Parts: sequence; C-alpha cells; structure tokens
Amino acid sequence: MNAPATRDAIRPDPAAGAPRPLAWDLIRRLVAFDTTSRDSNLVLIDWVRGYFKTHGIDSTLTFDDEGRKANLFATIPADDGNSTAGGIVLSGHTDVVPVDGQPWDTNPFEATLIGDRVYGRGVTDMKGFCATALAFVPEFLRRGLARPIHFALSYDEEVGCIGVRRLISDVVARGLRPTGCIVGEPTGMQVVVAHKGKKAWRCRVRGHEAHSSLTPQGVNAVEIACEIVTYLANMARAFRDQGGFDPAYDVPYTTVHTGVIRGGTALNIVPRDCQFDFEIRHLPFDDPDALYAEVEAYAARFLPAMRKVAPDAFIEFEHLSTLPGFDTHGESEIAALGRECAGADGHGKVSFGTEASLFHGAAIPTIICGPGHIAQAHQPNEWVALDQLARCEAFMRRLADRVCAA
Repeated sequence: MNAPATRDAIRPDPAAGAPRPLAWDLIRRLVAFDTTSRDSNLVLIDWVRGYFKTHGIDSTLTFDDEGRKANLFATIPADDGNSTAGGIVLSGHTDVVPVDGQPWDTNPFEATLIGDRVYGRGVTDMKGFCATALAFVPEFLRRGLARPIHFALSYDEEVGCIGVRRLISDVVARGLRPTGCIVGEPTGMQVVVAHKGKKAWRCRVRGHEAHSSLTPQGVNAVEIACEIVTYLANMARAFRDQGGFDPAYDVPYTTVHTGVIRGGTALNIVPRDCQFDFEIRHLPFDDPDALYAEVEAYAARFLPAMRKVAPDAFIEFEHLSTLPGFDTHGESEIAALGRECAGADGHGKVSFGTEASLFHGAAIPTIICGPGHIAQAHQPNEWVALDQLARCEAFMRRLADRVCAA
C-alpha cells in the first residue's frame, strides 16, 4: 500500500506542464500556516472558519486548556434542514510534525509544484485531503444535500490524537448522529478499515554515580536501561519471526520499538540516570498490557543487585499514551460508500494509528482514505503526487453524487 520513501534532491522539470489540482489555492494556503504541533493552530482555524463563513456556514470550536489550539466542526445541512442525523464526517488534523534538522530543498511551508509532485510540510499528512474536502464546499452547496456533510479539523493528532477527543465529546453532547466518517490520512486513496492499536511508556532508571575507575561502587543506569531495551528488541524479533500474523496489514505482526533514550553526563562518571521511551503497536489479538507486564517483570530482576549498592536505586515506568486499534471488517455502510467513491472493490489495513479509532469508539463507523502515502509523510521534501490529488478529487465527486440532492 505504501510507496517507498526517498531522499533524492529535488530537480525542477521545466518541461512538466501537469495541470494544477482543483484545490491548489487551498493547499497553498493551508501549507503556509506553520501548524507544528508544539505551536498554536489558531491562525489556520480562524482562516478556515472565515472560509466557511463566506459560504454561509457556521463553525463550532473546541479549545485546549490554554486556549492556544482549537478543533473546528462545521456542518452543511441537508436541504430539508436536517443537520444532526445520517451525515458523513470528513475529518483531518491541522497539525504537522517539525521540520527541525531536516534537509529540505524547498521552503517546507510553501507548497511547491515541481513536475508531477507537490512538495511541502503536510501536503501528504494531511493538508492535501483537508484542502480537497474544503474545495468541494461550493459544489455541496450548489447541488444541495440529501444528508448532512460535516467537516472536522483537529489539533494535536501528531502527539497523541489529543484534540479530536474533545471534538468527538462535543459532537456526542450536541446530539449529532453521523452514520459515517472518512479520515483522510494518506492511504494512496485505498479504503482502509482497520489499524493497529498503540501504547507507549517511558522507563526511568535511577542508579548511583561513581568515578568510572570505581565502577563496582556505582550503579550504571545506562547499562541497565540498555538491558531492558535489548529485551524489547528481542520481543520485537520474536513477533517478526513467530507472529501471530495478519497478512492484510502492511506490517503483518505486532511491533515493539524504542524511539528515544537519554542518559549519562560524562564518560568518566558511572551514570546515575537514564530514561527511554518505547511503544507497542499491536494487532487485535495481542494484548499490549500483558506484553508490558513481561517487560516490567524483567526489569524487576535488576533491582536487588542495584539496591545492594544504592538503596534508593529504582526502575519506574510511566504510561505515556494509548491509541486503540479498530477494525470494521469492511462491513459497515461507510466502508461500502468508501469503496464506491474510490472506485475499488477491496479494502486494506494499516499499521499506523489515526483518529479513526476514536470516532469508531464513539459509535461513528469510520474508514481511512486519503491522498499520498504514509512513507512520504514526516520526511524532508514531503510530497504528494498530482495523480493522488486527482484521485481524491474524483472520490469527492463520487461522494457528491451520492449525498447531493441534485
């Protein structure tokens, strides 16, 4: 499902004359807003709110605790006035990952069309989809709707799907009852009906400092942390080699991954502290809590020897985040609608997590379908092919044919 990521320098193709996407102006506008997750997204949200307002559509905002970030939810009612029941949600997140330290060949916050690709931070993940959905607002209004269309834009998806939880709570509290949701994460415009769940933890190891010439008098926190990381790596290899497996996924087994580790102060000091973050992305039949319990039990084996040297030594774990998996098995009405709009018979499953599981958990049947490929996301020179944007436009036109009154 996912195209390979490449890190080739961009070479402009002056002969290329590919037509610009329908949503080109909106893509340029959305990409120009630096909505890196650590920063506010309010400038983008205010602009989109104004866009809806110019089309006579009101928006509802839900904010984070500090008022620095907001979700937006807007509804185009059906021609009979129905704005609450039977609608379809078009959902995307507004935040993007950082560009810090990445070797870009273009301005990441300026959508740049070169040949048959558009480059820029978020063009794949996932401002290309958001812009295309917004570009169809005039058509939905012109043709009128037989059922409502809702637009959902969230904050802080990239750091734990934080914002959408408040958006969904607000939707439920207001009595809205959509019959389906399409989350436009990059799937190559293939309909996806399931993704893995994910749990993440931080492990802190407290040892005891000593001069490195007197290592028996210290407790080396880095070495103990590395023992636990090695245990995690062995667990990952066991899943890779022994399963269980679900071949419908792009990575057909549960994965275990350590992504960050920090420890030590100088080479000639036995390190007192070390911490690392790890995650388990699991298939439905693997229990992440049981796997975590195995890791915790393994770590506990080191404590007696550590405390013989330093009674205050410890190993502790902190739960960082949970994103449930979901699986509609392709049997829902929204999955059938998605296949019709995509012009495809089949559907797939992916290993990366999305907000789809949270909509699904709120009794809103959900699929994932959007332009681009996840392998191109989060990369320097992030790009989306014009063909993918064209397929997204075709998807939206077929959706309009099925939800519009005319």
